[in-house]
Amino acid sequence: MLVRDTPDGVEVFLQRRVAAMKFAAGMTVFPGGGVDERDADASLSWAGPPPARWADWFGCDEAMARALVCAAVRETFEEVGVLLAGPGPDGIVADTSGYADARAALVAGELSLAAFLADAGLTVRADLLRPWANWVTPEQERRRYDTRFFVAALPDGQVADGATSEASESGWRTPEGAMADGRAGRSMLMAPTWAMLEDLARCATVADALAVDRTPVPKLMPTPVEGSGGGMVLVEL
Repeated sequence: MLVRDTPDGVEVFLQRRVAAMKFAAGMTVFPGGGVDERDADASLSWAGPPPARWADWFGCDEAMARALVCAAVRETFEEVGVLLAGPGPDGIVADTSGYADARAALVAGELSLAAFLADAGLTVRADLLRPWANWVTPEQERRRYDTRFFVAALPDGQVADGATSEASESGWRTPEGAMADGRAGRSMLMAPTWAMLEDLARCATVADALAVDRTPVPKLMPTPVEGSGGGMVLVEL
């Protein structure tokens, strides 16, 4: 969840997935994607909570924790143009336009995050991310995913452009507005997205959202309730 403060409250960046996608086609979602095995590369420069701490928070090993954080940074840059990295542990990129070629190479899989950051002299800013949730696709689904969600603030000076072939439209919405669209049938929201929008709607500011302690993060899976007319329960795994 990429968030920013506005006079109307916290806004979150959302994308509507194109109809041709094999999973969640047409759904309104947060930016994100799958882990690339190269995301676990330990050679990149890292600032913030170490992989061991992320491993404790998400209940996984250190290599997976490193890959999860790096995948979040990489996918946010690929899909939104926002880069959670800087020239050192205290700096952050103010303008990502100069990295357009690298962004295209990352999208094409021709470049790893570690190689890009090394060439650019940049450091992953893991301290700009917060763990938020871990959802597993229901057992009856043909395509299943074990997905971790993060929250991060839009860095000063950067612009979220949503320039990705995976989304038909994108933009900033208040959580309340996004849920109103879902209730009115103007958009489709999956259970995890709806749940996290509800959580985010309780935060008056970005600082409030970043201050929420959701660790260790429980692993949740929605499961249909027999005879409930489509009702669901959450199972903690």
